Amino acid sequence: MKVYIAAIAGRVPDAMVQSISTFMDACYIARRDDLNEKSIKELEAAVARFHHFREVFRTTGVRPEGFSLPRQHSLSHYADQIRNFGAPNGLSSRVDFISRGMLPPDRAAPPLPFAVDIVQGGAGDFDALPIDDAFVTGNVVLARTRESPRRYPPAAEDLATTIGQPKIAELIWRFLFDQINTDDTITSNTITLDACPEFTGPIRVYHSAVATFYAPSDDSGVRGMRRECIRSTPSWRGQGPRRDCAFVVKDVKQPGMKGMSVVRAQLFFSFDYIGVTYPCALVEWFKTIGRSPDPVVGMWKVVPDVVRGERETSVLHLDTFLRGAHLLPVFGQCSIPVDFHYLYSLDVFNSFYVNRFADHHSHEICY
Repeated sequence: MKVYIAAIAGRVPDAMVQSISTFMDACYIARRDDLNEKSIKELEAAVARFHHFREVFRTTGVRPEGFSLPRQHSLSHYADQIRNFGAPNGLSSRVDFISRGMLPPDRAAPPLPFAVDIVQGGAGDFDALPIDDAFVTGNVVLARTRESPRRYPPAAEDLATTIGQPKIAELIWRFLFDQINTDDTITSNTITLDACPEFTGPIRVYHSAVATFYAPSDDSGVRGMRRECIRSTPSWRGQGPRRDCAFVVKDVKQPGMKGMSVVRAQLFFSFDYIGVTYPCALVEWFKTIGRSPDPVVGMWKVVPDVVRGERETSVLHLDTFLRGAHLLPVFGQCSIPVDFHYLYSLDVFNSFYVNRFADHHSHEICY
């Protein structure tokens, strides 16, 4: 179902796609660990939209006898039952544990997540740091092990040739200006390169970064913290390059995708400048289409951001990253060759859906 909606869009009546999308919305909201009155009203609205759009299955003759389906009917009662008994996700197991004497009835709710899960390791190497009192919802750090300098020359000019990005030195200089500059009215895009700090030091390259974020509704660890690896490697399992996408936060005051953008990580690296270590990523940008999600599919649509015929590229600090993002191609009416390899999807298609059904956390932050 995480990829099915995009696959059928444009190939079946729009109302059918909308029916499945709104049904998925209702399922994802109902299974959240934390529900309040706002999310319950969102659930009621999703169920109402689903009941409206599912009529297409009756009018087209797919289900002429109607919808006397117990599980679909039960959706109508979820909101009231949640108000009376709490979130369904984990409710029955808690009651069962209490009845078996395995959990005291007055047991307190789990504590808020702390920075215990901020890590310095890569995939499969998650060594936690001491507990900090800061509440965190997301943190991204580079993998523990850097790639060999023989493979990635530490000098910017040589590295540019190796990775095929001739502007990496310029992008680093402009990045440093934005990091050091305290005047919010001036950005590196509005000045000449000569006005930026000059950096000629060594660069350390990594093939992955680790995101740690609060996702209690998904399979997660202690305090609801979840980890995932964001990769940018020229060879993934010997099949070809893998350059993952990620959400970056642009405006913390705006909700959902209105405050975020999607980027594709082309290179993870770090360097030192005047005693400060900067963990960074060289990224390509995507830009959203319209001011709201696609009305049929229910997901935001993005396209590669192209300026004067070239992909918009920049260097970002890892503290702007939130977590990985999953993009689904907008297939349209094209047919995919049988031998097409998924590793090249982001290079072949012209537009994409930001898949908010990838997991519960994606659904919450994109909703």
